[in-house]
Amino acid sequence: MLQASVDSSGTRFRPLVVVELASDAEEETIAWLLRRIRDPQQRGGAELLVEQLGPGVGVEEKENPNIFLVGATVQRLLSGAEDVGLFKEYNDGSMRAFTCGNKHNFTDFTGDGDGFLSMAEGQFIIKHELDTLRAQDETHVPGHSQAKLYPGKSIIRRLQSKGILIQIFPLQELEELKRLSFFWYKKVKLAPQPLDNVRHYYGEGLALYFGFLEYFTFALLPMAFIGVPYYLFDWEDYDKYVIFAVFNLIWCTVFLELWKRRSASLAYRWGTLSRKKAFEEPRPGFHGVLGFNPVTGREEPLYPNSKRQVRIYLVSLPFVLLCLYLSLHVMMIYFVMEGWAHSLHNDNPTFWTGILLFIPSIIYAVVIEIMNLIYRYGAEFLTDWENHRLESSYQNHLVLKVLVFNFVNCFASLFYVAFVMQDMVLLRQSLATLLITSQILNQLMEAFMPYWLQRRRNKKMIRKVQKTRSLQDQELPLAEQVRLEASMSTYLGTFDDYLELFLLFGYVSLFSCVYPLAAVLVVLNNVTEIYSDAFKMCRVFKRPFSDPATNIGVWQLAFEAMSVIAVVTNCALIGISPQVKAYFSESETQLILWTAAIEHGLLAFKFILAFLIPDVPKHIHIKLSRLEFESLEALKKKRNHHEGKCLKPRSSVRGSSEERRAYRC
Repeated sequence: MLQASVDSSGTRFRPLVVVELASDAEEETIAWLLRRIRDPQQRGGAELLVEQLGPGVGVEEKENPNIFLVGATVQRLLSGAEDVGLFKEYNDGSMRAFTCGNKHNFTDFTGDGDGFLSMAEGQFIIKHELDTLRAQDETHVPGHSQAKLYPGKSIIRRLQSKGILIQIFPLQELEELKRLSFFWYKKVKLAPQPLDNVRHYYGEGLALYFGFLEYFTFALLPMAFIGVPYYLFDWEDYDKYVIFAVFNLIWCTVFLELWKRRSASLAYRWGTLSRKKAFEEPRPGFHGVLGFNPVTGREEPLYPNSKRQVRIYLVSLPFVLLCLYLSLHVMMIYFVMEGWAHSLHNDNPTFWTGILLFIPSIIYAVVIEIMNLIYRYGAEFLTDWENHRLESSYQNHLVLKVLVFNFVNCFASLFYVAFVMQDMVLLRQSLATLLITSQILNQLMEAFMPYWLQRRRNKKMIRKVQKTRSLQDQELPLAEQVRLEASMSTYLGTFDDYLELFLLFGYVSLFSCVYPLAAVLVVLNNVTEIYSDAFKMCRVFKRPFSDPATNIGVWQLAFEAMSVIAVVTNCALIGISPQVKAYFSESETQLILWTAAIEHGLLAFKFILAFLIPDVPKHIHIKLSRLEFESLEALKKKRNHHEGKCLKPRSSVRGSSEERRAYRC
């Protein structure tokens, strides 16, 4: 349990969020920001409680003194829950938007509501209130004349863009984290993850990622079970993989459609399926000429869309095309190395030359990961330079850039081997080497390196505290715990995690009919990924703010696009198989036409199947419709009651003419 803090007004509160300012921030700036955070809402403040973090044990000169703990009263959090449209369980078992007016009709609401909201929900509310702090009549941030302000500008975003505000992060609840860790990754068991507990602690966005990872893993089990006997008994009989390719096509569609139903069930249970999307504010880095926004009625920077399009098509697009060319050039160098290794082995076949056959693929797999990493930095820089107004637009353009390059960089060599060289033995070898090497590198970069760095930080902090006092079970005091969390790595979201799953899905759906063990390797990778990702979230990264997500967003479209490409790829692999070619030995044109016809038929079947499988289960659809009906009926009764009061007959009104006029609308 976190220790209570005391605001300057003398109010004790539970610290939920940490705000860290730059160590050289002006006193005038700090005093102004704290006043705006504490001011009541009627005066444009956030009406939150804030206290400066005290000095730690064995204070060092380089420690930042400008760290503040932020919390709120129970009533302030409840009103904030209503403002953000938080859904909670109603007495009838349905999920409804919380309102203070009928708070006692919600399950688990007792007394004054203390404990009704989870810690993650309280932290999300405080983050929302801080983000909506707006400048009033200030022209610049006090103490920083270069940080310009105008009425309606988000204060937090301006402080972040100018480097005055270093970070805002939610505090960990150590006891709850220990319980979650025990049931999540410390107990190795063949059972579903505690997704409800993950959602309660980290929010819906992260819980949906782990839900998708788990669902993807279980969905791969049929392919893995079928793939093992295919690998053991039909390794050299490529013709029999036609059946596996057909199964692959059906699996891709059914898996994604059933996940949408699973996602809808989880989102309804967690109260985000019917939640209205919040109005998007401009990104912190967005800049432009100050103008009038007709939607919000506020002054804010405006940037012409034509200029953005020029940057996209004349700079970003050529950059992406250049990177794709370089990727293909590196691929051709890999094939030269591959040919050299094979010629060396054919001239003098020994054990070592046999090992040498795998070296080019391993080197190429490492180069692919390095190129993906370098390109990612370039894509982020260009997308930021394009100056997108909204975060959603920024993310969509970044995802598109990264997906296109990663797809070509990771799969171009496999397509070349399959359809240009038509060397199925080399295709199996290349696929296996790329898949295994990328999995090993990802585990090293994502799990072991961050864990090693964080262990060094933890030991340094514990040694520092032990110089002045003895610790039982190495539990740090609040000041040291906050500073330790502040030094931890920041979790940058699920982007890289979904990207890794997208590439693994591509390896399985595109070419697993040639290498049936691909599904087995991905299952093993996903199992270790679940435990390593859970470990990272609990031990390596700062706690992220809750993200009230409804689904996996743009990644659903990315996976569906990959499944369409998989239909085309598998049909082409079937078309070039020796068994199928034997039926069309006299006419290659007929083979191409029949392959295209079957591919179009399978695509049509895929889209029909997607149409027939509802995205939302029927029982949830009924509950949502009933809730919408009840909301409309309540609104109708309220309007009729108001109109009845307005149209009340004058004869029934007793009193003076002023009183009679008061009944007229």
